[in-house]
Amino acid sequence: MLKQDYYNDFFDFGQQKINFSFFELSLPDDDPVYTLKNVMEELDFSGLLACYSDKGRTGFNPIMLYAVVTYANMRGVRAVDRIVDLCQRDLAFIWLTKGQKPQRDVFYDFKGKKLTGEVLDELNYQFMRRLEKEGLITLKELYIDGTKIEANANRYTFVWRGSLNYHLASLLDTIDALYAKYNTFLLKNGYGPKYDIGDARMFVIEGMAKVRKVIEENRKRKLTKHKKLPNNTIIEIDHCSPLEILKLQKNLIQIAEGEGIGFVYGKGKHKPEIQRLYEELEECGIRLMEYKECFEIMGNDRNSYSKTDLEATFMRMKEDHMMNGQLKPAYNVQIAVENYFIIHGYVSNDRTDYNTLIPVLEKHRNAFGDTLEAVTADSGYCSEKNLLYLKENEIKSFIKLQDHEKRKTRAYKEDIGKYSNMTYAVFEDEHYYICHDGRELHHIRTESKEQDGYTQTVEVYGCADCSGCEHKSRCLYRYNAEKDSDRNKVMKINERWETLREESNANIQSEEGILKRQTRSIQTEGHFGDIKENENFRRFNYRSAEKVYKEFMLYAIGRNILKYHRFLHHEIEKYEGEKGRDNPTENSDPKKV
Repeated sequence: MLKQDYYNDFFDFGQQKINFSFFELSLPDDDPVYTLKNVMEELDFSGLLACYSDKGRTGFNPIMLYAVVTYANMRGVRAVDRIVDLCQRDLAFIWLTKGQKPQRDVFYDFKGKKLTGEVLDELNYQFMRRLEKEGLITLKELYIDGTKIEANANRYTFVWRGSLNYHLASLLDTIDALYAKYNTFLLKNGYGPKYDIGDARMFVIEGMAKVRKVIEENRKRKLTKHKKLPNNTIIEIDHCSPLEILKLQKNLIQIAEGEGIGFVYGKGKHKPEIQRLYEELEECGIRLMEYKECFEIMGNDRNSYSKTDLEATFMRMKEDHMMNGQLKPAYNVQIAVENYFIIHGYVSNDRTDYNTLIPVLEKHRNAFGDTLEAVTADSGYCSEKNLLYLKENEIKSFIKLQDHEKRKTRAYKEDIGKYSNMTYAVFEDEHYYICHDGRELHHIRTESKEQDGYTQTVEVYGCADCSGCEHKSRCLYRYNAEKDSDRNKVMKINERWETLREESNANIQSEEGILKRQTRSIQTEGHFGDIKENENFRRFNYRSAEKVYKEFMLYAIGRNILKYHRFLHHEIEKYEGEKGRDNPTENSDPKKV
């Protein structure tokens, strides 16, 4: 046992600090900060420096600030206050800042105003070109996946399209009653002919008929205790509807001035009828403008938004703290990966992945030209628009079909109602199908509709007579022998869509496709495993899509440089896959990444 003197010597009275030479301390030779400095020496920071003015006092070096925030993200630190503290206490940060001590307002100004998303993308793409020269990536294939990360917004300040539609219908009924009251007021007092004012006609808002129909149906369902139907019809409130109410108010002001009727205010004063009508119209006009503003914020692509972050959409998250399927304000974060490196990042407020694939591929084209040869993604990206885009740009599709697992079942293969299980025949240039009972289904018509900026074409085939067929219950969807006894088989086939699906399905079933699905699972989902579980990045610190994107890209660039450091020190190697496996791993250990 040590003597008491050792204890007393350490806590000697009057000891305040330890005196040592700062330069005797050194960082480990394999510290990632050296890799960061090596990478930054070859980057062109002209885009970042262009955001600064050469007038006024010289502030902190923006390149140094970029190095600090990037190294902080390499260490999993995103909070500004934590970065400020590390600049004063951590040796690597002190080495980067050369002993300077930037405060929180410096970093907030840098990240919020000077550092833009375009500058971050350009710096990341410069690093990607370096990796391409060193043979770590090819930029010819991308593995794409997405995840939802909670927005920095209040979970209960929500605005729903269905609720807006419901209250708008009630408001329009009130306005309609006011229009009738207005016409009665003019007719009763003879103000119409006297001031050359015609009767008011209630304006029409497109889409309200469908909204009212759903409202009535939901009232019936409430009585029978059935689940409500969603009421998310897109309403078109044009610029005229609030102005129509304003015109009526101007007419009332004209009448009041002509008749010498003064508006009174204050407690205990009796308001004239024309003033009461004016104020009721004004209140409805204000409410209508508020609804119009809400619809404009929401746009046509969303059914909700948060009041504390207008660009965040309420989404169903895997993290459900109340265990009731609660929706939370979030962003849909997409990454495009090759050999563990995040080539592209993309942040969207779309709840699904359908509309996120093409923007990511367009970013790749704008940055690196037409170098892309193959794209691998899961079934969330499988749509006609996406597969058509890949085919038109000669990009090989390795996108899993939505019914990939269902196609393996015996029930799918034995479903006689599907056109794929019928016999396809051609006679005198006429294409038709032969059903399980031997009856022919001939082409009836072609239907077309605009879908997300492109024309979707559907071919309709039908059987002329299905009477007496004993396979109706298996062939016709929801067939009722008593009600649908005269019903005939009709099929709608999108032939272009089916061709694209079969091509993509053939690709993913090949040996190359199986290998790419293995690689996608490990690389993209491994990143998300690190992001959410290991580094607890489950919620953004900033609000608005622009700031959220910058926060994520700073984090992605930090991860890329850390991956590069691990490659240089042979801590990880390029994943070549496990050939010969029929079932690729869908959920891999994120620690392997």
